[in-house]
Amino acid sequence: MSEQSAPISELAWRELLFQHTEGLPAAFAAGQVTGYCGFDPTASSLHVGNLVPVMGLVHLQRAGHRPIALVGGGTGMIGDPSGRSSERTLQTLETIAENADAIRLQLAKFLDFEGPSAAKLVNNADWLTKLSLLDFLRDTGKHFSINYMLAKDSVKSRLESGLSFTEFSYMLLQAHDFLELHQREGVTLQIGGSDQWGNITAGLELIRRTTGGDANALTFPLITNADGSKFGKSTGGGSVWLDPARTSPYKFYQFWIGADDRDVSRYLRFFTLLDRDTIEALDQSVRTAPEKREAQRALATDVTSRVHGADAARVAQEVSALLFEKADPQGLSDAALEALRLEIPFTTYAAPADGPALSEGIDVYECLTALGVAASRGAAKRLLEQGGVSINGTKLSAADRLIGDDRLLRGRHLLLKKGAREFGLVQVP
Repeated sequence: MSEQSAPISELAWRELLFQHTEGLPAAFAAGQVTGYCGFDPTASSLHVGNLVPVMGLVHLQRAGHRPIALVGGGTGMIGDPSGRSSERTLQTLETIAENADAIRLQLAKFLDFEGPSAAKLVNNADWLTKLSLLDFLRDTGKHFSINYMLAKDSVKSRLESGLSFTEFSYMLLQAHDFLELHQREGVTLQIGGSDQWGNITAGLELIRRTTGGDANALTFPLITNADGSKFGKSTGGGSVWLDPARTSPYKFYQFWIGADDRDVSRYLRFFTLLDRDTIEALDQSVRTAPEKREAQRALATDVTSRVHGADAARVAQEVSALLFEKADPQGLSDAALEALRLEIPFTTYAAPADGPALSEGIDVYECLTALGVAASRGAAKRLLEQGGVSINGTKLSAADRLIGDDRLLRGRHLLLKKGAREFGLVQVP
C-alpha cells in the first residue's frame, strides 16, 4: 500500500482488538509505524493459536505499516512464564536454533517481504547471546524495581507455585528486545496476546527511560471456544500445528470444518482476510442454513490455502467430501489417494498363499482382514453376505469375493467401506 492508515478500526470490527496505549492512534496518523511481534521457538512449528498475532502483523502491513516478526532464539533459552503454571523445560541451543529456522519459514507465508512496507524476520539470539550479564544488569536491570516486576500479572500468578530467577528475568529480556529493535529498526510498536501486556509495557518503560522516545503497545484477546474449552486443540486433544508433518493438511482442514456454529463467525474475522460483506453473508448462512456449513467451508478453505497452499486445500476438500459427504470415490485424484493413505487404514495387497492368485482377482477377504476391518476371513465372508461392505462406492454381495483390475481406482487402488464410516485403502502392486 502506498498510503498508511490506522488498522485499529479493522481490528476492532474483526474483534481482534483487546487494548492499546493511548498514543497509538496518533502514531498511526503521523505516518508509517514499524511494529513487531515475538514468537517463542519452544516447538519446531507454530500452532493455530499463534495465528492471532500473525494476522495482527498481516493487518499492520495491509494498512501500509512495516511488520517485523521476531523469532525468540535467545529468549527461547529462558522461556516466557506468561500463561503457565510451572517452569518450562529448557531446550538445547541446537534445538532452539532448528525450531527458529522452521518458524521463520512458516511466517514467510503470511507477510510480504518487498515494497515500501516490506516485512522483516529477525532472531533475538543475534544480540542476546552476545550480551554480557554485567552489561544487561547495568543497562537494563537498573531501570526496573522489584516492586514494578512483582506487580505484573505474569509474575504474580506464579508466586505461589514458584518462579525461578530465570523466568523472572524474561520480562527484562523482552523489554531489552523492544529497545534493541527500537534502535536497530525504528520499531515503535509491539503487538501480542493480552497476557503479554505486562511484558510489552516494560519495554515501553525501558525505551522512555533510556532514549526518551515514545513507543506503543497493542494486544489481542486470548481465544477460547464457545463451550469454554481451549482453542487450538484437535478432537484428540493435541495441538493443531502449521507443520504438515505434525498436523496433515487434511486434519488441519478438518479442524476448521469442525468449528462450532457459535464460533465460526469469530474465526472468519480472526483468521481470514475475507471482507466484511462476505463474512456477514456467511454469518447469515449460519443462522438460516447451519446444516450446509458454508461458513465452516469458507473458513477451512481460506486458512488451509494460506498455510498449506491451494493444491493442498483442494486435496483436503476431496478427502473430506469422501469421508463425510458420501462423494463418489471414482473422481478421486492421485493426490487425494496419497493423502488418504495417511488418514485411514492402509495396506499393500499381497495374494494369500492359501487363496486365489492375483491373476484370478483381488481377494476381498484378504483385503478386509489385512486392513483390520474384519477379524478373520470368516468374519469377512459374513460381512459380504450381510451386504455390509462396498468397494469404490459399489456395495458387494456374497458372490463378490474376487475383484478384477478393471474396478481399481486410478488403476491401482481399492477403497473399502464397512457400514457408514469405516474406511480402508488397499494399493495393488
